[in-house]
Amino acid sequence: MTKRLLHILAILLSVLLIACASPGSPDGGPYDETPPQVVGSSPAYGSLNTKSRKIEIYFNEFIKIENAADKVVVSPPQLNQPEITGMGKKVKVNLLDSLKPNTTYTIDFSDAIVDNNEGNPLGKYSFVFSTGEQADSMEVAGKVLNAENLEPIKGILVGLHSDSTDTVFQKVPLLRVARTNGNGEFSIKGVAPGKYRAYALQDADGTFTFSQKSEMIAFMQQSFETSCYPDVRPDTVWHDSLHIDSIRIVHFTHYVPDNLVLLAFLESHQERHLLKAERTVPEHFEVYFTAPCDEMPKLTGLNFDATDAFAINRSKGNDTLSYWIKDTTLVHQDTLWTAYTYLETDTLGQLIERTDTISFVSKILREKQLKLEAEQRKKWQKEQDKLKKKGLPYQEEMPAPELELKMAGNTNLAPDENIIFETKEPIASIDTSKIHLRLKVDSTYTEAEYLIENNQNSLFRRTLYAEWRPQQEYRLVVDSAAFIGIYGHASKKQQFNISVPGLETYGSLFLNIEGLEGQTAVVELLNSSDKPQRKVKTENGRAEFFFVKPGTYYIRLFIDRNNNGIWDTGEYESRTQPEETYYYPSKLELRALWDTEQDWNILSTPRIKQKPMAITKQKPDKEKTIKNRNAERAKSLGR
Repeated sequence: MTKRLLHILAILLSVLLIACASPGSPDGGPYDETPPQVVGSSPAYGSLNTKSRKIEIYFNEFIKIENAADKVVVSPPQLNQPEITGMGKKVKVNLLDSLKPNTTYTIDFSDAIVDNNEGNPLGKYSFVFSTGEQADSMEVAGKVLNAENLEPIKGILVGLHSDSTDTVFQKVPLLRVARTNGNGEFSIKGVAPGKYRAYALQDADGTFTFSQKSEMIAFMQQSFETSCYPDVRPDTVWHDSLHIDSIRIVHFTHYVPDNLVLLAFLESHQERHLLKAERTVPEHFEVYFTAPCDEMPKLTGLNFDATDAFAINRSKGNDTLSYWIKDTTLVHQDTLWTAYTYLETDTLGQLIERTDTISFVSKILREKQLKLEAEQRKKWQKEQDKLKKKGLPYQEEMPAPELELKMAGNTNLAPDENIIFETKEPIASIDTSKIHLRLKVDSTYTEAEYLIENNQNSLFRRTLYAEWRPQQEYRLVVDSAAFIGIYGHASKKQQFNISVPGLETYGSLFLNIEGLEGQTAVVELLNSSDKPQRKVKTENGRAEFFFVKPGTYYIRLFIDRNNNGIWDTGEYESRTQPEETYYYPSKLELRALWDTEQDWNILSTPRIKQKPMAITKQKPDKEKTIKNRNAERAKSLGR
């Protein structure tokens, strides 16, 4: 072996040994558990009269930036997205907007800066400089919650305006901003002393103004004034990961307000326009709008008489309308030309009347429909011929299609529940003489009284009400042709066996509610997924739930200001806040044969602490920490 080859091998061996001894490689030495440290910057941190829009921050080791677009926030807000890069041992920030005079700038990196090897976080780091003679140091903090369900909102912008003019939020970019974390918490830094109003904004277009109805917003009605005072807090000093060394008192400046609560919402009065109109089948066509409206559209037939031509099924708010054609002659007409008059939003945001000529063309033309019917008849005839040849019973006439009828829900009814019938074709009539409800007494069934009523806004549902006795069995017999659809299709005979469990199966809940101040509220009984199972209106500050199945429940309440039974959102133009929502801060275990009486003052627990974590879907961000793997390494080495 030549001397040159031996020399090369020696070098390679040295490199290998060095690599094996690198920190972080098993087992070449201890892991790097030291977070990166700032060793300098240009301009200097807190510098005054700054002119440069380029900032460089230097570190003692190689670093990287994680999720800069989501985590790094520059204030005042930048209309042009800043260029932020982590390279080697420095972070570069290039502000593309012009610098404002006499303004404090903060670049909040949150926990985006970590070391390159082990990902040790620098921690919540902000860089500050000023273009004037002083740097403002006030801070404003708080939390943003969803107004409807008190969920923390992550990633929404929160900003300030010193101008209290009502339209400033829609016309002028926010003065200073921050972004909420996984807890919905925010902290706006570099604020000048003074009076402000706070706003939250899901900024869809990057204007830092409320410019689109689709943007979630929050706003405060009252102004607040920034302030600060000296304060102390305990700080735990750890000897190692398991043992406390000492607890020391740390002096700091306490900035207020630090407990703002912003309740965010989406406005319901979005711009109303005709979204689409379609006729997927010959029997009916649908018209969809982008927003609700109290007034029904008007339809005039251009090549047919539209007088009493339709059974109309409509959503609440009339934003989805389904027109079922009652006349089969029109059903067979491939194209229906209409003059359709409706209200839509103009450029000034006002509802104006508009008339469009709309043609509803069936996607299944009459020719194709006849072909499909012929194929079905041929198939039916073939089956009957087979039966006839085998000497089995067969049909000579093809039966008419049946009206499909089903009973929604299950056949185990609580005493306060009722039966709902559903069809796939609008119901034209019901013959109650063909519907028999019978109560089982001993071994025989006796007739029981009932009442059938229409379901609001539905052509397809009917509710059967009866006095359901606990621990009893019923039989519901629906004879043939009890239900008739608008095309003459009749339901077939059906029988349902219904049982009503005894009272020992259920519990009851009675809530005595304080803090309503005479207002009407709706109280909802929630399951572990935060979904309402039952709801009742309060009467004299009391909510009562009977026949509740045993289990774990949660409680939500909203102030029903307009007494319509549903939660209503807010509107910025009229400065209307959404209806106030409250959660009972603990779960309730309801037991069978047990009446639970619970007092609840809706104001005794701060709103930010009301919603139980068990049903909170937006969980806190996992805090970045040093991995502390050296302790594990020492343990594995027996040290």
